[in-house]
Amino acid sequence: MLKRRSEFEVKYYKFLSELKDEIISGRLKPGEFILPENTLSKEYDLSRVSIRKALAELVDEGLIEKIPGKGNRVSLPEETSKQTITLGWYSDSYEIEIIEEIIARFEQLNPFVKVDLQLFPGTDYVYTLTQLIERGQGPDVFMVSDLHFRQLAAIDKLDVIEPYVPEHLQPDKDSYPKLFEMFTVNHETILTPFLFSPVIICYNKKMFSDAKIPQPYKLESWQDLLDSAKKCTKDEGGNELVQQYGFCFSASSNRFPVFMLQNGGKFFDETRSKSLLNSKENIEALSFCVDLMYENKVSPIFSHGSNHMAENLFMRERASMILTTYFFMNEFRDHKIKWDVMPAPKNKKNATILLGGSLGINNQSEMKESAKALINYMVSTEAQTTLKRNGCTIPMLRVVAEDNYLLQPGIHPENYNAFKEVIPYAYTTRDLHLTHSDIELLENELQFLWSNMEKPADACKRIEKLLNEKLNGVVQ
Repeated sequence: MLKRRSEFEVKYYKFLSELKDEIISGRLKPGEFILPENTLSKEYDLSRVSIRKALAELVDEGLIEKIPGKGNRVSLPEETSKQTITLGWYSDSYEIEIIEEIIARFEQLNPFVKVDLQLFPGTDYVYTLTQLIERGQGPDVFMVSDLHFRQLAAIDKLDVIEPYVPEHLQPDKDSYPKLFEMFTVNHETILTPFLFSPVIICYNKKMFSDAKIPQPYKLESWQDLLDSAKKCTKDEGGNELVQQYGFCFSASSNRFPVFMLQNGGKFFDETRSKSLLNSKENIEALSFCVDLMYENKVSPIFSHGSNHMAENLFMRERASMILTTYFFMNEFRDHKIKWDVMPAPKNKKNATILLGGSLGINNQSEMKESAKALINYMVSTEAQTTLKRNGCTIPMLRVVAEDNYLLQPGIHPENYNAFKEVIPYAYTTRDLHLTHSDIELLENELQFLWSNMEKPADACKRIEKLLNEKLNGVVQ
């Protein structure tokens, strides 16, 4: 049986742990004197003898040093006195080098803390993360994208997260409320937003110029998108081979729904009690997508389920326009392409999809104060500035995201601020009312449509039935 702590022991260890956390987290800096012993004695209701005993423990650990006639001072740290916390990230992230730079600066500011960056495979990220946490081996802090968040919710593993958002962060004033909505459960935001991107049009400036598309480049409607794509599509030599396409359609679940949203379509009703896939709006939107490939022939025919086919063709200058994200634009840093971005066109209304990433704390971590200190720094002005200066990814901190002085030619597109225009009408994946298993079903079943083996009306009717059966618990 565990021994119950006395009242004295509770007060003693409270003082010891709080002072230790102040030092390790960096709130008390090396060379800084701590409060006098008599002040600490009154504050913690402990005798000065007990205070001295606790301070002696910290001297033995190398955290403080006693300066005769002056008091107790935080020591300059030795490697043996540093506390190591782990930061989990997915290996296919575009921001890893930037995160390493942020970590190095955090360690400078917090000399008693060392951060070990652990990279996990992107495909099995959530599974790996939850398995490690449940075995007591998980990282103290970890990145969670909105996709990962949905996966955690689907397998009922959100309880691996210790809810935390820095108290000073105000979504309306300091950031964008939709980012916080992505990571909210039962009206509580349990993760700290870190970065984000809307889905947006990325276009090749040279191809647009060669096609004599008038400037300023802007797509107001689906018809504008189609007209520009036709002008940029090149079929040379009469051998039915296409040299370049004007647009490349993506079957990714965070791309094609943009067209449905722009046409007023929905996957489910607001209460998620029934599917609305078989609607006129959705059928029209999916017909437009299919016609881009098969009737208008301005987009390559869908041949496989790769979510990056469009981006790869764009990088090789074989497609003049794609729907993509600010995340992927980091690939263009050392590339010869002359490119820029613009909002996606509208049909019945403006709409796009918003993606985001956040930082979470392992609920089993024994170093939660240091974990919080790391998150606090990663959403600070300094760290968020590092994120923006070194890549296209948009930082969550509004004052940094909208700071034009941080934009650099060769890294950022000329129209980087297009994200500000689309944020007001962007939908998060939560707004679509799609679960992770819904997305898997859609991706599997829509392949017949994308491969021109099924009409949009037939596909919508058939898949709506599957979604409703799934809602009602009918075994497939």
